[in-house]
Amino acid sequence: METALTRLVGVRHPIVQTGMGWVAGPRLVSATANAGALGILASATMTPDRLREAIREVKSRTRAPFGVNLRADAADAGDRVSIMIEEGVRVASFALAPSPELIAGLKEAGVVVIPSIGARRHAEKVAAWGADAVIVQGGEGGGHTGEVATTVLLPQVVDAVRIPVVAAGGFFDGRGLVAALAYGAAGVAMGTRFLLTSESTVPDVVKARYLAATVKDVTVTRAVDGLPHRMLRTDLVASLENAGRARALFQAVRRAAGFRTLSGLTWRQLVRDGLALKHGKDLSWSQVLLAANTPMLLKSAMVDGRTDLGVMASGQVAGVIDDLPSCAELVQRIMKEADGTRARLTASR
Repeated sequence: METALTRLVGVRHPIVQTGMGWVAGPRLVSATANAGALGILASATMTPDRLREAIREVKSRTRAPFGVNLRADAADAGDRVSIMIEEGVRVASFALAPSPELIAGLKEAGVVVIPSIGARRHAEKVAAWGADAVIVQGGEGGGHTGEVATTVLLPQVVDAVRIPVVAAGGFFDGRGLVAALAYGAAGVAMGTRFLLTSESTVPDVVKARYLAATVKDVTVTRAVDGLPHRMLRTDLVASLENAGRARALFQAVRRAAGFRTLSGLTWRQLVRDGLALKHGKDLSWSQVLLAANTPMLLKSAMVDGRTDLGVMASGQVAGVIDDLPSCAELVQRIMKEADGTRARLTASR
């Protein structure tokens, strides 16, 4: 299925696996790429040296195009961009809007720039700055999310920009892909659906928790970092929602210390990254620290398997997913369903 997305990044199918921290590592990204979709490597939880190693590991596993997800506001964003360019990465994905200068530098090096956005005005801004495409995530998506549903946000963005738009938030099958194309999107991006595959390195106990979840078990909370965050409801979420400021600050400092060790960031850089996420909002110091070290909370679940203590970011689709296919099986199934859906629509005319 050829679309503006497949032509832009050189993949066979208009499907993107998003850059999920602690989840989108070399194994999942290379499996996605080999299946003909676009795999995105998550770099925020890696040191720069580990990022270079991870890129080389992906390249050793596949010859297909893949991308790297970056935090545009990170203190070492420039170093990470340099590594990407040096290693010949095809696509740069951003969770926050990159600056015009960052976009220009990447494009000059031949890298395709695809920011993720959650509002029409943000899409218009990055398009004006030279972004090659945008991923539009509606409120159904996992992690930091907005309040506008994909079915409302997507057509607004498609009408507002003249670059390829990739739909995210609520997609998991071929019917959703066809629906996104009907809205004018060039493809779909999925996180939770790829997390629940056999190549995902997330511990089995965590995958089981996702598979057991119903739609009502996926919640949006501000307790973690002061920003709307869609995730599975866990004991940690409940404790943070009920904790006083002093207890929350203690938990934040303890977890921040662990993330600082893993990431190689200084305390100053850690606080700076947390403040960058504040965006003018009235956050407590515990929320600022948690905003900076949310990756450590994710690690507790996604790496250590602590479903009682970790954050498990999740799209609402977790409530309707009940299997763990390989990436190849998943992509093939989605494309077969999409072809069947289009055939039925054509036959009904």
